Amino acid sequence: MKKKVLSLLLAAAMVVSMTACGAKNDAPANTDTPSTEQNASNAGDSDLSGTYDIVVWVSESDGVAPLTEKQIDAFEEANPGIVINATVEGITEADSASKMIADVASGADLFCFAQDQLIRLVEAGAVAKLGTGASAIVTEQNDATSLKAATVGKDIYCYPLTSDNGYFMFYDKSVVQESSLSDLAAVVADCEAAGRTICMETDTSAWYLASFFFATGCHSDWTMGEGGSFTSVDDDFNSEAGLIALKGMQQMVKSDLYVSSSNTGEFASAIPAGIVVSGTWGAKAAQEALGDNYAVAELPSFTVDGQTYHMGSYSGCKLMGVKPQDDAKKTAVLHKLAQYLTSAECQLERFELVEWGPSNLEAQKSDAVQANPALSALAAQSAYATPQGQIHGSWWDIAKLLGVVAETATTDEELQKGLDDYKASIDGLFTMDEATLKAFTLIGSFGGYNWDTDVAMTEDPAGTWTATVDFKAGDEFKVRQGLSWDVNFGVDGAPGGDNVKIEADGTYVVTLVYDGTNATLTCVAQ
Repeated sequence: MKKKVLSLLLAAAMVVSMTACGAKNDAPANTDTPSTEQNASNAGDSDLSGTYDIVVWVSESDGVAPLTEKQIDAFEEANPGIVINATVEGITEADSASKMIADVASGADLFCFAQDQLIRLVEAGAVAKLGTGASAIVTEQNDATSLKAATVGKDIYCYPLTSDNGYFMFYDKSVVQESSLSDLAAVVADCEAAGRTICMETDTSAWYLASFFFATGCHSDWTMGEGGSFTSVDDDFNSEAGLIALKGMQQMVKSDLYVSSSNTGEFASAIPAGIVVSGTWGAKAAQEALGDNYAVAELPSFTVDGQTYHMGSYSGCKLMGVKPQDDAKKTAVLHKLAQYLTSAECQLERFELVEWGPSNLEAQKSDAVQANPALSALAAQSAYATPQGQIHGSWWDIAKLLGVVAETATTDEELQKGLDDYKASIDGLFTMDEATLKAFTLIGSFGGYNWDTDVAMTEDPAGTWTATVDFKAGDEFKVRQGLSWDVNFGVDGAPGGDNVKIEADGTYVVTLVYDGTNATLTCVAQ
């Protein structure tokens, strides 16, 4: 008798294990051996018959877990002899990676996650590299954006699930005229004339502000070694093109009605938004707020010194990984199942349920997908999008300060100073001394900081790091190592865990005890 257990776990209720990352299992992680690769890539292999107990982590979005259960039933019907006893759990894509890294051995056999978590998973030995056969299938069936996101170095590590993690412009068509849509200055003018806010994250998100730099031809490409560590970066934000990007950004952020936000709920704020730059996840809130005035479009262009530049964007996706296994047959079955769950058929079923944009090229051709307004705007913007590869965790904090520079600078010299500081910080990531790389710091929204400044902690004795800080009620922080997010701890020392939140004003001693494997984090009022 098959047994399927459906467990929808809310992120707020999850308990993250404090045990160490599981030891890397190099043999099953590499599915390039002939027998494993064949089994992982070819349907109908009779020697895979058997009963397999597996755990699957999927999105916590309503209905995704039950749908996955039905899809696993369909997989069994298509593969007689293979019986799957699956426990399907709904967990956020960000939390699934943290849970896997915290305790690989107890993690899911198949798990879905956001693409920016891939490096952490590879370094923790939590995701199995695909063999040549499976890699060929992924390469043939999916778009370039999702393929790049699934790749570390020259190897593909997971199966693309969506290709919709990008952004475009939601707007109130009673405010922004159709004739204004192609010109940022005209969009801003329409919003100002109506007394409506202009919403796009720049001083709070490097992911969004990169739009202006990509528009002028800038790039920031990161190179990693085989172990997953970054070895170099090819970045030209500090250039004449970068200066033009900041001037273009100023056309928006210098408006008195500018708000650094990507929340489409801004359309229902006390001062409603005229536009919000966001992604498909904001479509429902925008539709509810705007009703018949709901509209979407690709991002506009801006003009500097007579030259016009179409705003760019990042593009990304959700991925499905397979945990390394000791059992070669189970490994092969898991890869077969992952291939099915990320197939065109299954991606279209998820689109119908939650409107996720497919990564599968065949699914993208669906009439229903192409008729979806938000996905159509995303597709139009994709011509100007840069696929998001693997990026150093510290870059996000360094680059978002350029948004602050654009808002506050009043001269070209001040803009250039911001670019010079940015370049120095980027270069510094590869010239840190060993002590800085190993040191822990506090970072958060406290003491006038906004997740942009690290506060040093002192190590004494070895393995115990402390800092004394004056906090206010509502302040939040995390602890991280080497000025990077690659190793960071939240509540109770959970790797990548929730922010620590302060409930009352006072002086606190923050203590991290970390032996390279296990961590505890306390924050005690004095």
